[in-house]
Amino acid sequence: MIRCMAVYRDGEPLSGTAQEIAVTTADDPSAARARLDALRARVEDPHRDFLWISVVDPTSQEVGLVAEAFALDPLLVDDATSMQQRAKVETHDDYLFVLLKLLEWIGPTSDVETGQVACFIGSGFALSVRHGHAQDSETVRARLSEHPELVRVGPMSVFWAITDLTIDQYLDVGDSIQADIEGIEQQVFSSRPADAATRIYRLNRENIEMRRAVRPLVPEAMRLVRGDDGIVPEPLKPYFRDIGDHILRANDMVEGFDSVLMTMLMASTARQDLMQNRDMRKISAWAAIIAVPTAIAGIYGMNFDDMPELHWTFGYPSVLAVMSVICLLLYRGFKKSGWL
Repeated sequence: MIRCMAVYRDGEPLSGTAQEIAVTTADDPSAARARLDALRARVEDPHRDFLWISVVDPTSQEVGLVAEAFALDPLLVDDATSMQQRAKVETHDDYLFVLLKLLEWIGPTSDVETGQVACFIGSGFALSVRHGHAQDSETVRARLSEHPELVRVGPMSVFWAITDLTIDQYLDVGDSIQADIEGIEQQVFSSRPADAATRIYRLNRENIEMRRAVRPLVPEAMRLVRGDDGIVPEPLKPYFRDIGDHILRANDMVEGFDSVLMTMLMASTARQDLMQNRDMRKISAWAAIIAVPTAIAGIYGMNFDDMPELHWTFGYPSVLAVMSVICLLLYRGFKKSGWL
């Protein structure tokens, strides 16, 4: 779907500019192109006006329409529509291209749902191409409405709002992973540590998704924190510096989760091995105790006539008493050594 979020002038959206731009048929997209050109004509001065177009889960025809309208590089358009691309920031002569991965935590299943948003920021226009439902364009527009002074800067404000919300989602996902890690830590040292290994593997997989989203942005984040990025307008620099700090914080969370999950996996495996060894010691101790009456009974079951105390009245209870005493002594010895 192609939607014009607004034409902004002096920090305020112009009335009647927020509308959907339908592409009705594959053969005749001219009506949609005409509506798009009419909206672009509302941008009278690129220094104070800009058009924001949002494309959500686009078809190939919709992508072709906006690519032609804004004269976009076909290779970057392919990147914007491919879910296999990594996050990146590229500067071109006419526009800035940014691709970010979207993350959303699914609480009931402890899964991370991934999406993608690509931004083309040029003179007088901002184009966002989103895949997935991890971020809503209406939320971005609400963020812009809270900061009209930043919208006056131009289309870079749209990039700021999208990036700010995206990185906030990274931190929310990180906090959710942290909460799950704390729950797994209690399970690792419970009476059933084997069940924790599966949760650790699954959580590590979700952490990998977060790492794929955050890690490629770290070099750009460091430049933003240092203020070395020359493409950011001066009024937006403190806000982008904050974004850079949040990216570095999210990266620190990813690194920490890697270490903690690996440590917990080793602890879970060690505890499982320890419990197995403890079970084997108990089995061995009981086998040794049972071996004593089994051996004595086996000897007396050989049916020889000449055996000790075979015809004595108290022979049978005496043998039982000897068996019991030896078993009790063995039980006491194993108990003191911790085998039982």
